[in-house]
Amino acid sequence: MSLSKPVYTFLGFYLEQLFNNPVRTKSITSCVLATSANIASQRINGQKDIKLNTVCAYGAFGLFFGGPVPHYFYMMLEKLISKDVKFRQYLVFLMERLTFAPFYQFLSLYFLARFEGHNHGYAIKNVEKLYWPLLKENWKWLSIATFINFKFVPPMFRVLMMNLVSFFWVIYISQKRQKLRDEQQKKSATS
Repeated sequence: MSLSKPVYTFLGFYLEQLFNNPVRTKSITSCVLATSANIASQRINGQKDIKLNTVCAYGAFGLFFGGPVPHYFYMMLEKLISKDVKFRQYLVFLMERLTFAPFYQFLSLYFLARFEGHNHGYAIKNVEKLYWPLLKENWKWLSIATFINFKFVPPMFRVLMMNLVSFFWVIYISQKRQKLRDEQQKKSATS
């Protein structure tokens, strides 16, 4: 019982901040989750030394894009789709899956490479190799979580729910990007 009080206190503080300062709270939360997910991914890969440039890239992406971009996208949807529309939840879900998910997937792959210090050409090659496989996986797995979130989770907890899902999705993306880097290093070593 003594552990539950700090958890409830933190949850209350988080929800209050989310209500009063949504973009800032979402940005900081996204930064922390993306950073910790990348560290977890590196540990899962068995790396003893953490690659700080990758950790910082994920943190920067979370801070600058992970909070503001989804926030403003969903605000735009709120204004575009009237609350009177029958099946509104399903329309929002489809718009998110068919417009936002492809755009955000591209944005994340490109800017993660750029934030790691790679040039535009490398970032585009990274996108070309990983975009479609990751987008298909995104549609396959995250669509389920997104649908559950829209349909069953109360609005005040939707951000928290997707943050938990995002943590595991970032680990997955980190694994895929690391695998591609390893393959590229093997090719350059044999050439």
